[in-house]
Amino acid sequence: TPSHHTPTPGDHPPTPDAPEPAPRPPSPASGPREPSPGPAASPAPGPRGSTPGPRPSAAKPGTSAAPGGAAGSIPRIPGTTRRSRPRPRPAALPRATASARPAFQPVTIRTARDAVTAAALYLRWLGYQDVRRADQRPPNGIGLAARGMLAQVDPTVRPTSLRDVECLWLTAMTESAGCVYFSLAGYADDARAVADRLGVPLFVLDLTGTPQPVNSLADDLVATGA
Repeated sequence: TPSHHTPTPGDHPPTPDAPEPAPRPPSPASGPREPSPGPAASPAPGPRGSTPGPRPSAAKPGTSAAPGGAAGSIPRIPGTTRRSRPRPRPAALPRATASARPAFQPVTIRTARDAVTAAALYLRWLGYQDVRRADQRPPNGIGLAARGMLAQVDPTVRPTSLRDVECLWLTAMTESAGCVYFSLAGYADDARAVADRLGVPLFVLDLTGTPQPVNSLADDLVATGA
């Protein structure tokens, strides 16, 4: 008869090893973390109790940054152009005219000397300085000289001729000066024509001693003066 045998722990056959659990994938929470950016750089702390102000702009010294443009520029309005202010013009100086001068004080002409004196006073009244006898004696009449001007006075009772006007003009040309003629008896027609062509002012001396213009050149000389 079979004998009854009580099993012992050592009598059991070995059991197969249980499979090891598969490794779990690392969770996002447990995986390696990327380095997070640190806190933004803050401005250096100022004195206690103060808050940091805005950073200074890079504008140049003496300029201020304007919105919408470069520092110191003024924004333009569309459709408009920049206009510069007109500069004030200097006041024009009044020209020397007959009305700006005092009235001429004539001398009565009785002699040839009076005629020369009247012509000399008239030249001074026009504004010519240092009126004196001319160094060169003209072919006819008496010559007077001033700064920039030669004058010839004819105190005779005959009309002044063309030759007398031409001689005065040639003498003035050699001295680079202007010229003017004073006559007591007037001028011949050809003398007046050549005077207009050469640019010689002509005056007639009346007995009151006041020179009277004969041509337009004499009128211009009275209006402008020296």
